[in-house]
Amino acid sequence: HVQLVESGGTSVRTGGSLSLSCVASGFTYAKYCGGWFRQAPGKDREMVATVTSNGHTTYADSVKGRFTISKDSAELTVYLQMDNLKPEDTAMYYCAADQRGGNCRASITWYNYRGQGTQVTVS
Repeated sequence: HVQLVESGGTSVRTGGSLSLSCVASGFTYAKYCGGWFRQAPGKDREMVATVTSNGHTTYADSVKGRFTISKDSAELTVYLQMDNLKPEDTAMYYCAADQRGGNCRASITWYNYRGQGTQVTVS
């Protein structure tokens, strides 16, 4: 049974930094895609960043140069370091994972496993 649990969300001032973590228990696949997604009130859920098991990363244009996704396969954890936060980064942040590897998709619906979310508020 795979379970993803996000943590690290909180309120932060504009220009501040925050680090999110996503721990995947029961995830035993060597190849995978991991991703962070977010949904602001009244908006669709959007891809923030993805990372493959071999370290290939992708980012939404809106966060390039500010956010960094990374992974620790041994710890079954995917991180999202967020710097220079802006009010428009305010959203519920979700992590997702899938065992198919290859090119990570930009839609969270493609991922077999998803977390419950952690709230990030920037003001």
